[in-house]
Amino acid sequence: MSLFRNIGITLEMIKWEHSIFALPFALIGAMLAARGWPTVWQLTWIVVAMVAARSAAMSFNRLVDAAYDARNPRTRMRALPAGLLSPQFVGAFVAASCVLFIFAAAQLNRLCLYLSPLALAILLLYSYTKRFTRWSHLVLGLADAIPPAAAWIAVRGAFDWRILPLVGAVTFWVGGFDVLYACQDYDFDREAGLHSLPRFLGIRKALVAARLFHGVAFGCLLATAWLFALGVVAYTGVIAFGGLLVYEHSLVSHRDLSRLNAAFFTTNGVVSVLLFVFIAGDLLLKRT
Repeated sequence: MSLFRNIGITLEMIKWEHSIFALPFALIGAMLAARGWPTVWQLTWIVVAMVAARSAAMSFNRLVDAAYDARNPRTRMRALPAGLLSPQFVGAFVAASCVLFIFAAAQLNRLCLYLSPLALAILLLYSYTKRFTRWSHLVLGLADAIPPAAAWIAVRGAFDWRILPLVGAVTFWVGGFDVLYACQDYDFDREAGLHSLPRFLGIRKALVAARLFHGVAFGCLLATAWLFALGVVAYTGVIAFGGLLVYEHSLVSHRDLSRLNAAFFTTNGVVSVLLFVFIAGDLLLKRT
């Protein structure tokens, strides 16, 4: 029972259900590569690989940041600083997730297997970037942008530069909302010597930077739709994506961050799923 309890606490700690943020982009990458639905085998192992990779990255982040989390009033009740989990158990969970990720990559094709250590390196090393660069938000974005490119390679067995605008879209989309999220820790980051755009720019200018990031993400999505000759349905989804981002930014200001959780969790989950539905619909309609 203790093992299952610890696994349950770990899954809660890493918010595994928030994989929904990135999973739709992985599925978009896979469907663009297949020009429709990939095989069931490919879809299954793409999902397993993505969830395993995110689980490894999030649990590793909690592990290496445990000392900071214990000092931050917002995070001191997380499982590790609260003593609900041991560092040894979380380390074992990270290792198991990494093994599962590499195994899933091997089920897809040889190139996925060969590139899996590089993907893990980016995912895990992100956790250290906030110690030395204010641009850690974009490193996180790049880590979350691996799934669409990896899914393309999983289906095609080769890389194609046309997937890069979608990688850019995810990088700047995630980077933008991570800047928003980091505004909550402005005072703590200054005290602890951690790096973030809010700490160096101030909250007002950091919110402007987040808007610029999301503007770049929107442009990258338009470029993706153009490169893959998508139709009206896909462009409608991209426009809806942009509209929801505008709504997200309307929820927060430098004077009032009280609705930040609504912007971060609710809107971003809707944004990614909605975009997937429209792009998938466009691709499937073209095949009928």
